[in-house]
Amino acid sequence: MAGNDLGSLLGSLLGGSGGQSGGSGAGGILGSLIGALAGGQGGGGGASGAGGASNPLGGLLDMLTRSGLTDQTRSWVGTGDNQPVSGAQIAEALPDETLQKVAQDAGVSPQEAADQIAQSLPQAVDKLTPTGSMPQGSLEDIIREQNL
Repeated sequence: MAGNDLGSLLGSLLGGSGGQSGGSGAGGILGSLIGALAGGQGGGGGASGAGGASNPLGGLLDMLTRSGLTDQTRSWVGTGDNQPVSGAQIAEALPDETLQKVAQDAGVSPQEAADQIAQSLPQAVDKLTPTGSMPQGSLEDIIREQNL
């Protein structure tokens, strides 16, 4: 499925050894998160409109910003140092059903999923936005462009 493809792409982008070790690596959990937000279960936020599903990263960052993580998300997209985020902040920002689905897909508890997302999301966003702004195009195309 698309989440697995995204997981493989994100895993290689993050330089992880997660491509062959199954879906539980950082790329796998981020792929599952992006897949869930892109319209897996109809979910929580308008990303299912025309074209929105092709790049749900902006929707995810908007969701985090609305949850009070504006400084962190700006630092990840910007060209300076990335500010950390905690698993508790991620768990609070994401819709409960999304976090449950991601945890189930990864075979971990929701708290472990939130912790893994908190560890890998800043680096992934930073690598996907090397110019300090959100690139255009589908998320898959953006990942492939950065994975030279």
